[in-house]
Amino acid sequence: MIDVSSVVNSSENVDRSCNVSDTLTCIRHKKTFFRRIGKSFIRLFQEFNNIDTNYIEPQRYNYTVMLQSTNTYEMYRLSEKDGNSITFAPEVSYKLGPYVGWRWIFLGYTIDLKHISMNSEKSNRKEFGLSLYSSLVGVDLFWRETGNNYRICSLDLEKNINTDAIKDVDFEGLNSSIKGVNLYYIFNHRRFSYPAAYSQSTVQRHSAGSWLAGIGYTNQKLSMDWNKLDKLTRERLNLSSLEIGLDSSRLFGKIEYTDISFSCGYSYNWVFAPHWLFNASLSAALAYKHTLSDTNHGRFTLRDFNLKNINVDGIGRFGLVYNNMKWYAGASAILHSYNYTKKQFSTNNFFGYLNFYIGFNFGKR
Repeated sequence: MIDVSSVVNSSENVDRSCNVSDTLTCIRHKKTFFRRIGKSFIRLFQEFNNIDTNYIEPQRYNYTVMLQSTNTYEMYRLSEKDGNSITFAPEVSYKLGPYVGWRWIFLGYTIDLKHISMNSEKSNRKEFGLSLYSSLVGVDLFWRETGNNYRICSLDLEKNINTDAIKDVDFEGLNSSIKGVNLYYIFNHRRFSYPAAYSQSTVQRHSAGSWLAGIGYTNQKLSMDWNKLDKLTRERLNLSSLEIGLDSSRLFGKIEYTDISFSCGYSYNWVFAPHWLFNASLSAALAYKHTLSDTNHGRFTLRDFNLKNINVDGIGRFGLVYNNMKWYAGASAILHSYNYTKKQFSTNNFFGYLNFYIGFNFGKR
C-alpha cells in the first residue's frame, strides 16, 4: 500500500527544501551585492591617495604647525554700453595667524593686522575660505562680504574728461558679497600632486603635469548707490551730471545672479632643484549666469535659458614651495575672475589670495 500521508509529507519536505534553498540563494546574492558596493567604496577611497612613489613621496609625519600671512585683493569694474566705466577696489587686507594640522585636518586663525583698530562700521568685511586637496580631486569653498570700504581706482568717461581728482577717493556706496564652491578632477593623479604645491602633505620628487576638469557654483550680490557716486564726482570734478555723462537709469541699483560653470585647464609641477617646487595652474570656465531679476518667477526653467548669458571666467593658481619633509616654507596665490555682461551694462570681478607661510612637521607615523 502507498501511504498517502508519507507522500504528502515528502512533498512538503521537498517544497520546504526548495524554499530554504531559494532563501539561502537570496541571502548569498544580497551578501555579494553589498560586498561589491563595499569593495567599490574601498577602491574609491584608496584611489583618492593612489600615487606613484617614484614621483610623489607621501607624508611621513602626523602633525604640523605653521605660521601664515594672507593678503587679500579684490577689484570691481562696472561699465555701461556707451563706454563709461568705473573701477573700485577695497583696501588690501593683511592677515597673520598660526595653524595646526593632524594628517589631512588643518585648522587655524588669522587676525587682520590692518584693521585691528578700525571701528565696527568700517571693519564689516567678512570672509571664509577652505581648500581641500587630494591626489584625485580638489575642492574650493569661499564666502566673502567686502562691506562698503571701497576706493575708486579709476573713472573713464567717453568725453575724455580728466578724472585724476577722484582717484583713490573713499566710496561707501558699493556693497558686494560672493559665495561658491569649485570641484575639480585631476587626471594624472598618480604622478602629479596638488597637495605638494598647496597643502605640503606630500613632496613632488620629479616634474609632472595633469589636465583638470571641474564644475562650479557661485552666487554674487552687488548693490550700487548712484546718487552718492554722482554727488562725489560732481564735487571732485567740479562738473554737472550732464557733463559727466553717467546714466544711472541704464545701470542698476541691486543685482543678484547665480553662476554655474564647467571648467577645463592644465597644471604643472616643476621640480627645478632638490626639495623645491614651482606650480602653475590655469583653467578657463564656460559659465552660465542667471540673474534672479530676469524672470518674474523664482525658479530657473529651460525657457529662461539664453545663450547670451554664457560668459568666460578664469581660475589661476601659482605656488612656490621648499619642503624637505621636516621643514617647509613658500608662497601661493589663488586668483578668481568673473565676468557678467548684459545689454545695458557689464561687470568684471577679480579677487585673489596671496599667502606666505613657514612650518614644520613632527610625530613620525
